[in-house]
Amino acid sequence: MRPNRFRNFFVGLAMLAAVGLAAALTPNQKMADQGPAVDLEAIIPSQFGDWRQEQAIDSLVLSPQVQSLMGKIYNQILTRNYINEKGRRIMLSITYGGTQNTEMQVHRPEMCYPAQGFMLGAVTKDVIDIDGSKLPVMKLVASQGLRVEPIMYWVMIGESAVRGGLDQSLARVKYGLTRTIPYGILIRVSTISPNDAESYELEEEFIRAMLRAMTPESRQLLAGAG
Repeated sequence: MRPNRFRNFFVGLAMLAAVGLAAALTPNQKMADQGPAVDLEAIIPSQFGDWRQEQAIDSLVLSPQVQSLMGKIYNQILTRNYINEKGRRIMLSITYGGTQNTEMQVHRPEMCYPAQGFMLGAVTKDVIDIDGSKLPVMKLVASQGLRVEPIMYWVMIGESAVRGGLDQSLARVKYGLTRTIPYGILIRVSTISPNDAESYELEEEFIRAMLRAMTPESRQLLAGAG
């Protein structure tokens, strides 16, 4: 009987140690609580370069189910329509969630658009050069009937600019090792046009102009340190 008692004792000790280790490594410090409050309406300029905000907006109409899900994930959602001097329009959508973990994480366009009945074309990775800083972005085209929407987006997990699900997961793990729960921001720009190459060029111009018009602190929040 004695060997069984010793075995049970050590098994129990190992289980307690595992529980203690898991508790010690569980992230419990939210980045969102450690810095100034984020106010998307305040930090995104309504006019910059030759772009100005337009009140009317033609954007992705969300189903009640998706709206409910987004309300649980995001603390703030900003959606605007911009027009330039040539009459070209850009749709801007920025979503902010103070908690990024396996249960609560930003939903990329590859997930949201098909849920609304859109078909997706090829999804590709790219990099935008902004005054010497490299911003990683994803490009994809969503279509539904006659509506063709070239989309460009990136995700901020804390201070890390990432693209795609794998990059998001790796960024969360990096913060998890320091017991930190990062915030998440998804920045999406899109146009309604059948010419995706021309649209991506316009969207890049828009992104550069927007970031250059922001304060250094706001720019770092949305694009990282570069």
